[in-house]
Amino acid sequence: MKIDRLIQILLPHDEKFYTLFEESTKLLQKASITLRKILGADPAQTRTLVLEIEDLEHQADEVTHRIFAELNSTFVTPFDREDIHQLASSLDDIMDYINGSASRFVLYNIQADTPYMRRLTEIIQQQVEAVGKGVTYLRDFRNPSALQEILREVNEYENDADTVFALAVADLFENEKNVIELIKLKEIYVGLETATDRCEDVVNVLESILIKHA
Repeated sequence: MKIDRLIQILLPHDEKFYTLFEESTKLLQKASITLRKILGADPAQTRTLVLEIEDLEHQADEVTHRIFAELNSTFVTPFDREDIHQLASSLDDIMDYINGSASRFVLYNIQADTPYMRRLTEIIQQQVEAVGKGVTYLRDFRNPSALQEILREVNEYENDADTVFALAVADLFENEKNVIELIKLKEIYVGLETATDRCEDVVNVLESILIKHA
């Protein structure tokens, strides 16, 4: 066993990281729920919802900065420093893509509400909820099978999102005759699908942590 791993196991360490990661996932859950409300909303409601997501994104940035500050000031961390940094960055990336996708509805003046958007936003919410559960399991590695199930679940959602995205783009090229509208809608689909990819990045980090502590 490496000496740094032995130190991590034997010495007490701060609980702040667990709390901060859980705070980050709770903000993501709120943002994913708000994102779904945008579909079918009128312009005024859309602007309000987008502002709510922007505020959640700012709060998430603050949490990420606090994680990095703790990382710089803490001698003994609960798991490897690079994993803490990567997990914080990956969670932040999810929020960025949720926020970016939401803001485009206002920037592009779009009130679209397609079955593909509904499914992609549903997948994002499902993934974020699973990620939240996975992060809570970091406090206790004695139940690795539960975390493995979370990893499998998020990966399946991401595969589903890939299929939905492909069908959405195919439908756009087949039925959308306005090129400008096609470009706008495709950008939103790309943002939503990329958010699902970033969720998969998070569970990849969780898997790395799990393997190291097995």
